[in-house]
Amino acid sequence: MAEGKKGGQYYTPKSIVTLIVEMLEPYQGRVYDPCCGSGGFFVQSEKFVEEHGGRIGQISVYGQESNPTTWRLASMNMAIRGMDFDFGKEPASTYTRDQHPDLRADFIMANPPFNMKEWNAGVKDDDPRWHYGIPPASNANFAWMQHMIHHLAPHGSMALLLANGSMSSNTNNEGGIRKALIEADLIECMVALPGQLFTNTQIPACIWFLTKHKQSGRHARESGNPELRNRKGETLFIDARNLGYMKDRVLRDFAPEDIRKIADTFHAWKQSVRPEPVEGQLIYQDIPGFCKAAMLTDIKKHDYVLTPGHYVGAAEQETDGEPFEDIMARLTAQLNEQFRESARLEAVIRENLARLGYGR
Repeated sequence: MAEGKKGGQYYTPKSIVTLIVEMLEPYQGRVYDPCCGSGGFFVQSEKFVEEHGGRIGQISVYGQESNPTTWRLASMNMAIRGMDFDFGKEPASTYTRDQHPDLRADFIMANPPFNMKEWNAGVKDDDPRWHYGIPPASNANFAWMQHMIHHLAPHGSMALLLANGSMSSNTNNEGGIRKALIEADLIECMVALPGQLFTNTQIPACIWFLTKHKQSGRHARESGNPELRNRKGETLFIDARNLGYMKDRVLRDFAPEDIRKIADTFHAWKQSVRPEPVEGQLIYQDIPGFCKAAMLTDIKKHDYVLTPGHYVGAAEQETDGEPFEDIMARLTAQLNEQFRESARLEAVIRENLARLGYGR
């Protein structure tokens, strides 16, 4: 925190890291971060596994970082926790010197630099990672995303933080890439975040969750959870902009209950509902102003824009049980009364102006 903006290259807010880990649930398998910073996602994954009765040896950690100081800091962070890790032979650019070319990870989590420019020096347009379109030189958002998809295992899941513009921009082929990702049915969930979460930028951000496998299948965790349902052609939108609290005058943060609300909504949406209710199982439902499960046809109607606010609508207002017809009758009567008062005041003003010699 004392480093301020300079510290941003080391630091993703802990509550955001926790939220992503709680939603992806990396119980076991290969965990990868192509811009790992000081390794915050790996540390939180370790805590998550231990808190859920697992062993840290159940996950394998892979990362990459171009900043030499941060690369050493991440290595130290893993070493003092006794975690096995592979951050490559050296600090290096993810784009030009991929340290894990053959890796196919089960879970990928990242907070890449927002709207990075001039990232493509030494990168060819026919790079096999650009399966969904060539990312523009002026913005690396979809380069990061496609790099991560390239390294994702067939049944893997991934999450990355990006600037809000990634959800709607149509400049320089970004709209075409987003459309291709949507039509490939890779987008699982979009989460809009509140502002003022980051120490090093005021740019509004969102979290993209993608997977190559929306079909039903048993959860990786061996705990008797309900099977995941078939979610082909469906995407969950969560608008979390109104959650959180101001921890000081400039920074907002998520409370544990905020993280739980978002993560529970995501998991309830993914799960099959058993014919006989299971104690403690959450049942998903759309909540106006907060979450909406949308089909591909809905996204097409919105021109492939993925901003959650386009889908969740407005929150329902408290009515204290008053019937809609009574509310409309009462509001109409109030409006008519205000119109009459407005006409009366207008007449008084005109009369006073006439007395002063104006308005003739």
